[in-house]
Amino acid sequence: MEVMLLGTGDTTGTPTVGCDCDTCTAARERGVERSRFSVHVRNERTDESLLVDFSPDFRAQFLDRDVALPDAAIVTHIHFDHLDGLGNAFRLVRELPVAAANETDPETGESVAETIERKYDYLDALSVTGKEPLEPFELCGFDVTLVPVHHPPLVCYGVVIECETGAKLSITGDTNYAIPEASRERLADPDLLIADAIAPASFCEHHPLGGDHHDSEGVPRTFGTKHMTREGALALADELGASETRLVHVSHFFPADEAFAEPLAVDGERYHL
Repeated sequence: MEVMLLGTGDTTGTPTVGCDCDTCTAARERGVERSRFSVHVRNERTDESLLVDFSPDFRAQFLDRDVALPDAAIVTHIHFDHLDGLGNAFRLVRELPVAAANETDPETGESVAETIERKYDYLDALSVTGKEPLEPFELCGFDVTLVPVHHPPLVCYGVVIECETGAKLSITGDTNYAIPEASRERLADPDLLIADAIAPASFCEHHPLGGDHHDSEGVPRTFGTKHMTREGALALADELGASETRLVHVSHFFPADEAFAEPLAVDGERYHL
């Protein structure tokens, strides 16, 4: 299993357009970027490529990185920074199976799969299949499982991707720290954990809602209501027994002297599991 982190940033990315904060300035000086979230997973046995989420930066990501166009894809939720790059598939692929959860979201009245079908009905290459959360299915020669996480107000899912060799990739998706126990069990013991960590816990003081899911020392593991803090993501990684952890969906709210330190990921990182 070859894993490429195509996009490791939050909804505005780093550098953020029009921003001259120390972190965005440092990113420009270093020549690094955190574009909107997307992960490319290649099955080295079958030479098939699976894409997790369609970043709005799809075109630039695939031009910049030496990876193949997807043979199939997964969409974790319908926020624009994870879905709206799907239109880039127009005239690029002959057929594109897309898997997404089939649970109806009370907020929208549709499942993720149904929203994709409605928004992208003009893409002839597209075939969308609704999948039952926590039930494994096959895609690109991998065993794949969508796991419910907590990203209010919309439904959202993490992804577990396993290879017959025993390699395991766990992706939390966008989530706060309150991931259901059944999902934690499926995410556990990965070779690589890709975890949402939008900001340091110290930055919660700037969020209108502060932080949540505090640890025994009062450190918030959730930033506001929707995303984990760095500290929350690292606590989750310990609980899950991850062999290696990379933090993604990273914002420019990290101080410049912390923003590019391990284990915060940047675009273009590649892993072999």
